Amino acid sequence: MKLAVIGTGYVGLVSGVCFASKGNEVVCVDMDQNKIDKLNRLQSPIYEPGIEQLMEENVREGRLSFTSDLQEAVRRSELIILAVGTPSLPNGEANLQFIERAAADIGEAMDGYKIIVTKSTVPVGTNEKIRQVIASRTSFSFEIASVPEFLREGTAIRDTLKPDRVVIGLDNPGLEGVLTALHRPFTENIFVTDIRSAEMIKYASNAFLATKISFINEIANICEKVGADVTEVAKGMGSDQRIGSAFLRAGIGYGGSCFPKDTKALIQIAGNVDYEFKLLKSVVEVNTGQRYNVIAKLKESLETLKGARIGIWGVSFKPDTDDIRDAPALEIVETLIREGAVVKLYDPIALDNFRQQFDHPGLHWCSSAEEAAGGCDAVCLLTDWHEFKEINLHKLAAMMRQPVLIDGRNVYGREQIEGTGLEYISVGRPHMGAYSEYPRKIAEVL
Repeated sequence: MKLAVIGTGYVGLVSGVCFASKGNEVVCVDMDQNKIDKLNRLQSPIYEPGIEQLMEENVREGRLSFTSDLQEAVRRSELIILAVGTPSLPNGEANLQFIERAAADIGEAMDGYKIIVTKSTVPVGTNEKIRQVIASRTSFSFEIASVPEFLREGTAIRDTLKPDRVVIGLDNPGLEGVLTALHRPFTENIFVTDIRSAEMIKYASNAFLATKISFINEIANICEKVGADVTEVAKGMGSDQRIGSAFLRAGIGYGGSCFPKDTKALIQIAGNVDYEFKLLKSVVEVNTGQRYNVIAKLKESLETLKGARIGIWGVSFKPDTDDIRDAPALEIVETLIREGAVVKLYDPIALDNFRQQFDHPGLHWCSSAEEAAGGCDAVCLLTDWHEFKEINLHKLAAMMRQPVLIDGRNVYGREQIEGTGLEYISVGRPHMGAYSEYPRKIAEVL
């Protein structure tokens, strides 16, 4: 099938490349000529493991191309996929200006019957607005469908090629055969529903996963006070098939381009129909507070942050991506600077993006985890990159001014910490290491 994918971010580029890998003829469109030039050099504008190899294979086979000419791309395609961004407005609502602009451009470019599929995350009712925008700019017939994406950055290719399910929302039953045939090479688990329900499925799914994260973080905070181990609690909970183990890993909260944006948008969607989504408001509140627990743990251990040298390991919101949107590191580092600390930062790939977002004379940009830790009073592990799991912790303690390690992702176990001389402080687990106050705190509780 001939496809045009509008937008070359995580959703658009990965979707386009994966559709091409299944034998479709795909043209990816972006108004940013610099991005298109880069893509035509087979360089991805996003960091996603495996994406450039897949791009090269499909370009070589003649199934994939890139252009800034939306009109030509629409005219040569049977199906157009909308995959442009819907960032948050200041009030939390989704900003639809890019998708409405793209819809208008599609309408003006149409030269015959087209199927328009929305993959962008949009509020309920948006596809109807897209229909109206396109209809006002063309006399040709067309169909609208909603096929929300459920990919995760860092595993986006795998999530697209082998999804748990594909959700197809449509209001014309005649489209079902075409759209199921397009997606069947990825999975047989295809769920067909109406458009509004498909739009809501995306928001409801992300809101539920965010809720699980905030719930286990609240449990972690209680575990710290009563002497329980949240990792053991999560294992016990997750073995219940009704609950499941996914997204029950305590830490410093979620970030990225999806969960923060989509939870806030769903709260606004509810508010727009006079419903207060109290549970989801609490989820967002818990997530915001969780990242500041790192600051509280530092103050408890060091007494003051003024003049302290703090090493930061990881600034992306998760490993295997350079995305720093809503990353906990942003607020943590900003708070440390405000408190008078000297901060040394290291991340395998995301430092440039972080520097563009936040720079300060008190920040020192490091080329290795060891450099970021050297001479520090504490190291804070904020992103669980694999290379941090391989660090020699005995050497780490020796190179620090004060051997304090705040593990915001619960990367290390007791057997790795014992004997290192580190004061090890994690999330929802008993303190470990040479300076542990855990036995005294338990005695106080009892």
